[in-house]
Amino acid sequence: MSSMVQTTITNSRMVAYRWWALIALALAQFLVVLDASIVNIALPSLGSELHLSTSTLSWVITIYVLPFGGMLLLGGRLSDRFGHRRLFMIGVTGFALASAAAGLATSGAWLLTARAIQGASAALLAPAALALVTKLFVDPRDRAKALGIWGAVAGIGSAAGVLLGGVLTASLGWSSVFYVNVPVAVLVLVSVPFLVVKDAIGSRVNLDVPGSATVTSGIVALVAALSGTEQVGWMAPQTLVLMGLAVVLLGSFIFIEKRASNPLMPLGIFRNKSVAGGNLAMLLIGGATTGLFFALSVYMQQVLHYGALKAGLTQLPLAGALVMIAGVVPAIIKSIGTRNTLAVSLILLAAGLIWLSFSPSDASFTTHLLGPSILIGIGLGGAFVSGTELAVHGVADAEAGLASGLINTTQQIGGAIGLALLTTVASSRVDHLMNSGVVEAKALTGGFSWVFLGAAGFAVIGAIVVLTLIKSPSSPVVSD
Repeated sequence: MSSMVQTTITNSRMVAYRWWALIALALAQFLVVLDASIVNIALPSLGSELHLSTSTLSWVITIYVLPFGGMLLLGGRLSDRFGHRRLFMIGVTGFALASAAAGLATSGAWLLTARAIQGASAALLAPAALALVTKLFVDPRDRAKALGIWGAVAGIGSAAGVLLGGVLTASLGWSSVFYVNVPVAVLVLVSVPFLVVKDAIGSRVNLDVPGSATVTSGIVALVAALSGTEQVGWMAPQTLVLMGLAVVLLGSFIFIEKRASNPLMPLGIFRNKSVAGGNLAMLLIGGATTGLFFALSVYMQQVLHYGALKAGLTQLPLAGALVMIAGVVPAIIKSIGTRNTLAVSLILLAAGLIWLSFSPSDASFTTHLLGPSILIGIGLGGAFVSGTELAVHGVADAEAGLASGLINTTQQIGGAIGLALLTTVASSRVDHLMNSGVVEAKALTGGFSWVFLGAAGFAVIGAIVVLTLIKSPSSPVVSD
């Protein structure tokens, strides 16, 4: 009887505090997404103080993405095995300590080590956090609202990274882009134990060590190969070796998973068309978003000569539009279905990117950048919310961590692929224009224009994939 009373009290507590719990979990997710972009504007001052070369500076971004993207599936499975709240708390703790260490860095090696630990910690907390959200909200309507907020946070984090990076770097110095994580992480660590009930540990079965090793190594090799193409080229021995290694390792992973008694990633999860379509969409959204924010921040500083603060503040309209649209997306989904909402959002994103590609080398913010920024924000808000909902539809609680890890993994891999492809295309375009006698500012603008057009292409392909793969646009995307 006492156990029944305790269960009733526990369930009542979960219902009473779940919206506050969502805020705490979303704050942690915000930090994870934010840290992939907030460092961009701080790189020049960071490199100057730590005496880092341009090629080394690129690794400040890459060294975070490598363990993050490579360990997400493992992080999701570990949370399914050892408890989602437990892994979340471990991840947030590691992320806070690594952020403090990064802010205190006095050398490049120190900073890169701290960034790698940040990425690994993010791979633990991100899938566990989303899995907790899906378990806290079982009612279809409430889950739709919760996932709407969650998807909006992912989009806001990407946009806010440039904004906060500019403001913090200009006012407090580059270290502040890392220190800002610490108080937020501490707030999350203090509040979550009171808001989220400790979940049960999974069944006592062995983890899929061969699968974990091959997929983690394979993704790291793939991201490393793609991230290095801008410096060494696509046909360089380094790129070819890493690409070949990635193919072998990921092929081995699929072979292992088909035969494993307790696979890290049961391949049958992709028979769920919503999961498959949602993850393909997130792959392409990641490619478009990463290329967009990288090119936009560099375009504003190198071509339009905006300072760090001004470059950051110009992201306010985009972020504002994203927040506003995210609040109404659940209602839109209810009206036209998740598939159609995602497809329309991707088309709006593509339209905004195409509009942005026409910006000249002497662009005025109000005339040339404001309109496309708002349209891009609307498209991103709708895409992140509906894409997240689609990718977790119909997933059992026992695989919630896996599904959450998949979403983050596809987004990170998409970002790495998109950035590598788009920056390579942009560099080729700039070189061609410069060799043709075009002045530097216009040549750079031409290169960035191709980045925006390429990102628009990712969005259009995403819309086509969703409309082709998902056959029932009116069906609900959340299950009780």
